[in-house]
Amino acid sequence: MTPAVRQLKAAGIAHRVHRFDAAPGDSGYGLAAAAALGVDPARVFKTLMATNGRDFAIGIVPANGSLSLKRLAAALGWKKASMADPADAERLSGYLVGGISPLGQKKRLPTLMDTSAEHWSTIFVSGGQRGLDIEVAPQALVHLGVTQASVADA
Repeated sequence: MTPAVRQLKAAGIAHRVHRFDAAPGDSGYGLAAAAALGVDPARVFKTLMATNGRDFAIGIVPANGSLSLKRLAAALGWKKASMADPADAERLSGYLVGGISPLGQKKRLPTLMDTSAEHWSTIFVSGGQRGLDIEVAPQALVHLGVTQASVADA
């Protein structure tokens, strides 16, 4: 059981764990997860880490989209943002790239989920391992401290 699953269980939040072949191919882990799970890629959310050079934050966006660093920075009150180095993302989250979950991270960081998640009764986020996704209601993530904001490129 990953820290992400433990956090959901401890909070009593309904969720479903899905395992699948984690081979990302050329499309990346999020799109590979959507294909393996047989769900719309807009319903599978990838977890990305950004930095302003001093602080770090998490953006959760649909697998078929991309994180808008400009929107993320604005939502956080930063002047600008860039993608975090993968080594920093792994060190701060406690997870390997391709399996970084927005839940149960080693260091709690500001986490913003794109507002497009509201269109779904449940979404899929990484469960903390490659090939492991958690299906959960977006509002459950908000209950756990995730902030909704328009952080995906349109």
